[in-house]
Amino acid sequence: MSTSTTTPHPALALAPEVAEALAAGRPVVALESTIISHGMPYPRNVEMAREVEQIVRDGGATPATIAVLDGVARIGLSADELELLATDEHVAKVSIRDLPHVMATKGHGATTVASTMRLAALAGIRVFVTGGLGGVHRGAEDSMDVSADLTELSLTDVAVVSAGVKSILDIGRTLEVLETLGVPVVTVGSDEFPSFYSRSSGFSSPMRSDSVDELAEMMRVKWDLGLRGGIAVTNPVPAEDEMTPDEISALIDRAVAECDERGITGKDITPFLLGRIVELSDGRSLDTNIALVRHNARLGAALAVAFAATA
Repeated sequence: MSTSTTTPHPALALAPEVAEALAAGRPVVALESTIISHGMPYPRNVEMAREVEQIVRDGGATPATIAVLDGVARIGLSADELELLATDEHVAKVSIRDLPHVMATKGHGATTVASTMRLAALAGIRVFVTGGLGGVHRGAEDSMDVSADLTELSLTDVAVVSAGVKSILDIGRTLEVLETLGVPVVTVGSDEFPSFYSRSSGFSSPMRSDSVDELAEMMRVKWDLGLRGGIAVTNPVPAEDEMTPDEISALIDRAVAECDERGITGKDITPFLLGRIVELSDGRSLDTNIALVRHNARLGAALAVAFAATA
């Protein structure tokens, strides 16, 4: 039978409320920190972080925002630590490859989807809430720019709740890669795969679920069968908060063109594009981003509660 807890890795520093919840087998939801440091402007970033943690608590689970501070991988952050992540311009964006260096040099790092997944799994946390997944970048057939999020989903036993693949990416190729890697991709309440800012993407979802209990059972069955890796749980943004595909596509095309003109590459691409889209949309994309993160937090809390009940 699956359990939602394991003995936390000794290299991790768990906040007291997170350690207590894990020890007691209570539901815990991991939250990333790149969205705070590199995804939104201050002060909305820290306001969002605090609000999302409260949504998780209201849903019956314990929030565990994850980051590297002073070289220590921290699972659960204080109010002051959230403020530091939101305001310190020297906080690095840390994916899997960056963890050894940032930790060895005693630096600060905001964790991406991939690194948050890995640290959450080491702590024994099985549900993780984010905004959108990384994926195959546009033009990847030439650049080979594919997010480590996809590989990590194939390796790490965590269910990742998102609003789909970020619409700045190549969604079709991303779905193909996830299929090749054997990652279950399931959309909540829809037959169509969502595209972050929009409920639709033009691509069918590989799987659909209309029940949190069913999602929790998928997690249990997958890992009980010894099938390694995560589950991508995609949760379309609420209809009242979405931007239409036509509306957002024009903004993305303009932002991508500017990114190419400036020669921006690698891990700097996504923060640039998201920030530029906020500017081009007069802040509307930021409102949508915050709304979908709230929506995902509610689902993530419910899923963590349901999965804890299967243990």
